[in-house]
Amino acid sequence: MKKEELRIVYMGTPDFAVSPLKRIIEAGYNVVGVVTVADKPAGRGRKLRQSPVKQYADELGIKTLQPIKLKDPIFLQELSALKADIQIVVAFRMLPEIVWNMPPLGTFNLHASLLPNYRGAAPINWALINGEEFTGVSTFFLKHEIDTGNILLQRKVAIDSKDTAGSLHDKLMLTGSDLVVETLDQIIENKITAIAQDKAPYADQNIKEAPKLFKEDCRIDFSKNTRDVYNFIRGLSPYPAAFTEVKLANGEDKLLKIFSAEESDKKGSVGEYSVIDGELLFFTVDGAIKINELQLEGKKRMLSTDFLRGTRLAD
Repeated sequence: MKKEELRIVYMGTPDFAVSPLKRIIEAGYNVVGVVTVADKPAGRGRKLRQSPVKQYADELGIKTLQPIKLKDPIFLQELSALKADIQIVVAFRMLPEIVWNMPPLGTFNLHASLLPNYRGAAPINWALINGEEFTGVSTFFLKHEIDTGNILLQRKVAIDSKDTAGSLHDKLMLTGSDLVVETLDQIIENKITAIAQDKAPYADQNIKEAPKLFKEDCRIDFSKNTRDVYNFIRGLSPYPAAFTEVKLANGEDKLLKIFSAEESDKKGSVGEYSVIDGELLFFTVDGAIKINELQLEGKKRMLSTDFLRGTRLAD
């Protein structure tokens, strides 16, 4: 089958999913439809906001389906009418079998980790939080249990010591976009063999998970060592953002999000903070974290130096 004859339905929502869709189209493949989240009211005016994937699909005039429920009979009828040969999922929702089993060539997913490690909703964050030196992307066929299907292709990506969740997101997005196209190429050329995850190159006895992060999961524990705290901060930057509390000179307790920091060998009482030589430091069990960029509750994101010029902390 020629690539322009292969009928593809693409499913995705955020910015991470736009780049692979763009690469698929640039490679000459035939995307006959896109499935994404329904428009949602946002902002003060509560205007309807389209997902990044829908915005891009609309620019190209690609038919878009936006089901509220994936088992809705009308949606299933519309999806079936697209007569997809294959479906591709990137950062979307968990699909019911009636959806992922619909096309004759199946449905494959792009996941931002080297499966079977970091299955779950937050693989980029957890790889950084755990201090990994590398991660990667995987394509795999969907099946009932989430992120457990047979692997098609994988690519390893190095993690720099200064990478944040934001910068690593962008690296994996670009590598993943290429991997999606390569996966399609090999599928239509019958050059690919799916393998079980326990036989994958990066499988081992201690599989690491990547569960969804909730607000309370983002609270910084300064009783840990400096490197672990540093990795925790960069693993949650810029979103959902690690946080702690500070007391202002007027006695108010405020949440403080931290976006950028450095390790320091300065010593102090564990869990306490201090301003030393114009630097805001939070002390850990074996040193300190120097804060570079932050956001005080109710204020905008700013450099630590600007924060200290305009804010008095309690002694």
